[in-house]
Formats: sequence, structure tokens, C-alpha cells
Amino acid sequence: MKILVTGGCGFIGSAFLNLMVPRHKENEFVNLDALTYAANPMNLAGLEETGRYSFIKADISDEMQVRGVFQIEKPDWVVHFAAESHVDRSILGPKAFVQTNVVGTMNLLEACREIWGENEGHLFHHVSTDEVYGELGDEGLFTETTPYSPSSPYSASKASSDHLVRAWNRTFGLPVKITNCSNNYGPRQFPEKLIPIMILNAAEGRPLPVYGDGSNVRDWLHVDDHCEAIWQVMTSGKMGETYNIGGDAERTNIQVVEAICKAVATETGTDLDSKRDLITHVTDRPGHDFRYAIDTAKIKSELGWQPAHTFEQGLSETVAWYLNNSDWVETVRSGEYRNWIDQNYGARS
Repeated sequence: MKILVTGGCGFIGSAFLNLMVPRHKENEFVNLDALTYAANPMNLAGLEETGRYSFIKADISDEMQVRGVFQIEKPDWVVHFAAESHVDRSILGPKAFVQTNVVGTMNLLEACREIWGENEGHLFHHVSTDEVYGELGDEGLFTETTPYSPSSPYSASKASSDHLVRAWNRTFGLPVKITNCSNNYGPRQFPEKLIPIMILNAAEGRPLPVYGDGSNVRDWLHVDDHCEAIWQVMTSGKMGETYNIGGDAERTNIQVVEAICKAVATETGTDLDSKRDLITHVTDRPGHDFRYAIDTAKIKSELGWQPAHTFEQGLSETVAWYLNNSDWVETVRSGEYRNWIDQNYGARS
């Protein structure tokens, strides 16, 4: 098969390709990415040498670009990772989130419908988030039937894209599957999200800013476990169904930061209290959901998937990766890789 992966230079998309391209030698993988600020083709070094991976620079929000790619490549399956994904950025500039996450998803769905027709053997797999469900109180879990109640422009745009995918399935018969995941973490995550920011700040003695009192709760999912679950759903899940993917690792934000302090102190041989003293409570962000927690019963019972990483194991490995890959960190932080992208792929219009 030919599998088109959107957003394959992003954090989760690149993890998916790095796992699946070497493993599935029977398939060809095409990576479509606009190379926005958090995309990094360097994360996929070596894949082109397999002869089964190729890259196309294109923006899913551009209908003509998407149609052109589909007419040339004619993919059998599409795995849709591409999205604007940072809540804080969505508060500052929501328009880009609507354009990419809503309009972009519609463009992909329409391109699939045009190319595939009524032929069998196709799949549009949509990767989404648990944030579409809104927030939970102290108890309860998100299930696949939890009503949507998004709080931020980001989660609202992802909720919209989920609804579009289901509508194209019901109205046009497009073969789709949807997964909604909890918070991902792991190596090569762009340093704007909680865990990489805290790791790097703790290592460098910078303040560790925690929203509010730090009591907000998230379920943490290692990115490799997420990618394994996606492949399991793609290959074995029921068509038209939604599957929630979580790491069975609920933690308050302050617990996560304290665990990072401990892991960094251990990895660097420094005093734990000196790391904890860096924790600084800052004004909470608008519309900050209190708690997310995923019920993973469906994917476990139907498909036999289980997360392979405990949070403690995964966090320790992630901390070690960031501290042992300072060249990657500095390249991303300095913007040097953006210059490399412009030189090799052309500046983004």
C-alpha cells in the first residue's frame, strides 16, 4: 500500500514514521508537511535511504496543493496528524487553528473522496485529542461517547475536524477511523510543551512556571505507545469507530514538574532541592480545563492494546534523551534548522 502521512515532520507524526517505515517493508510512506515552526525533517534522518519513504512540502489548508498531491500520489491510506496543536498559541491567534485543523481536514476528506470513489481498501485515519471532551471533575473518565465540550480555540478546532470526519463517513460513505489521545510526551517534542520546557529549564537553572496551583490533571501517554495504538486501530479497528488512547498515567501538573526535578537532579548529579526551588506559580491561563482522564477499555478489550511505558520509565528516558542530545536542542532553539529547511525545501510562503 501507499500510506500518506500528514504532518509527518511533527512530534507524533515523525515518531510514527520512524517506527513504521523500517518495520513495514511492504508499504510505501509519503510524508506531506507544510514545515511550520514545530516541524523538523531532521527527525526523520535516514528514512529516505529505505527507498520506501518520500517527502512532499504542501499545506493542507491549500485546496489546490492537496488535490495535486492526491492526484499524483493516489494514496491507499491517509493518516492525518497535521494540526496546529498548542493551546496557548490558539488563544493568541485562533485563526491559524481554524484554517489548518478545520479547513485543512475538509480539504483532505474531499481529496480522498475524489480519488477513491467507491473503491474498497482505503482508510482515512484521523488523529485527534481528548481535549475535545472538555474537562472532568475529580472523578470520571472520558469514553468514546462522552459529549463534546471544547474549551479553547485549539480544542474547538479539533472537535470541528472530528465532526467533519464523521460527517464524511455518514454522508458520503468515506472509510474513516478516529483516535482521541491524551497528552503525549517523549523525545524530539518541540520545546514549547510542558515536559520539554521543564526538563530544559530545570537543567539550566531557569524558573519552572506552573499555571495556578498546579492541581490541573492530565493523563500522560508516551508517543511510541500512541503510535503503536494508532497502527493497531488502523489495521484491526472497526471502520467508522472512535477509539480513545491513554497512558493510564494521571498526574497533576505539579506532580509532573516535581518528577522532572527529581529525574533531572538524578541524571545530572545535582541537588534535588535546588531544582524544586525553581518552581514558580504563575497566573492561570484562560479556560484552563481542570482534569482530563481517558477510559481505554474499548481499545484494550477490542484490540488488545496496552501502553508499554509506565510514566516513571518513560519520563526518565525522556529526560535522559533531552540532556544527552544538546545539539538537537540548541539547533531547534536557535532556529538553525529553519535555515536548513529553507535551504533544502524552500522558504514557507
